[in-house]
Amino acid sequence: MKTIAVLSGDLINSSEYTPKTLKAILAILKRELERIKGAYADEAMTFSMYRGDSFQGVIENPELALRIALQIKCAINSYSEENEGAKNKTPKADIRIAIGIGEAEYDKNALAESNGQAFQYSGRTLDAMKGQGLKMALTTPNPDLNDEFKVSCAFLDTTTNRWSVASAEVVYYLLQNYKEQAIAKAVERSQAAINHRKQAADWDAINLLLQRYETVAKKHFV
Repeated sequence: MKTIAVLSGDLINSSEYTPKTLKAILAILKRELERIKGAYADEAMTFSMYRGDSFQGVIENPELALRIALQIKCAINSYSEENEGAKNKTPKADIRIAIGIGEAEYDKNALAESNGQAFQYSGRTLDAMKGQGLKMALTTPNPDLNDEFKVSCAFLDTTTNRWSVASAEVVYYLLQNYKEQAIAKAVERSQAAINHRKQAADWDAINLLLQRYETVAKKHFV
């Protein structure tokens, strides 16, 4: 069997959203999953929605898993209603995502029926996160790596919990390797404003974590 990454995620407190808001956020999630598949067309990955407010995804290259999970989170955190104007407020929508890495076989047309280490780690981790208030977590077959990334993901949660909608929006583009000038054009703000939001989002620390994760994944799982 091949080592893969499985992402399991669900919207946080979705029962508290108005029907209109929930519909809009689910549309963002579905659109983002499709956008990711298109952006990584050369990589083997598949996603499916289930239970209304949840998703599951398989990424055959585990090196990409954390970056993609963060991109999904940023897309959800960036949601704002049309009449809200300024984006300096706390995100209205959030999502928890569990990454499981391990050996598994899967049917891309029936992810819910697939099984193996990666699926078990991802599902169990997501269930545990709900009682612990965590929003991003990672489980692998390696206990030492689990200990390392348990700490790293806790710091990541602390950082992202301070984000504004604007911070999430900027990180969303940075994760896709946009330069500041391109982001400024995309969101119709000055480059100076983008740089300020980038610093407020603690992008440098987040990027260091991504680099560390990608190095570890390449060494142990690719």
